[in-house]
Amino acid sequence: MRKVFGLDATIDGVPVQGNTDIGILRAVLRQQGLSDAEIDFGLPKLVEQMCAEVRLNASQMSPELCPSINELVSMLHSKGKLLGAASGNLETIGWLKLERAGLRDMFAFGSFSHPLEFRADIFRHGVTIARQRLGSSAKVYVVGDTPADIEAARAVSVPVIALATGIFQFDQLVALSPDACFGCATDMLSVA
Repeated sequence: MRKVFGLDATIDGVPVQGNTDIGILRAVLRQQGLSDAEIDFGLPKLVEQMCAEVRLNASQMSPELCPSINELVSMLHSKGKLLGAASGNLETIGWLKLERAGLRDMFAFGSFSHPLEFRADIFRHGVTIARQRLGSSAKVYVVGDTPADIEAARAVSVPVIALATGIFQFDQLVALSPDACFGCATDMLSVA
């Protein structure tokens, strides 16, 4: 933000769990008094700068995997399931996180923020890609760990499996009536 907008800003006070990178950036820039027109004008350059910084510092990324997530993703991949990443991260950042976690090769496609800003649009795009590859009647599921994931899956009319692996507790997620809810991937793996 300093290089593109000349601002020293932080994400303090901006909700990040379940938000998208673009949503976070927009909220921070609004806090700094920028209009949506000013943000939209500088956003492509800001996205380019962020991605360049992440690529430059990728070796410092050390994603923390949820218990059994590697085994779950590996099992689904080995069974021939088409796996796609639908993430609020910018594409470069999302793929680098999966790469650093050792999971990148198991995902056939991705749907990320920018130019899509809202989680429902990201999921809708991911579902479209999956159905283009598998057929229009293919059964597509979303797995997520935030209320925003559940809401977005509902908005695009796909079943959602919630995993209480982030900051949201099992009780909080199950109260939103996902199609299934598990405490972690280990529990999901036991019924898969």
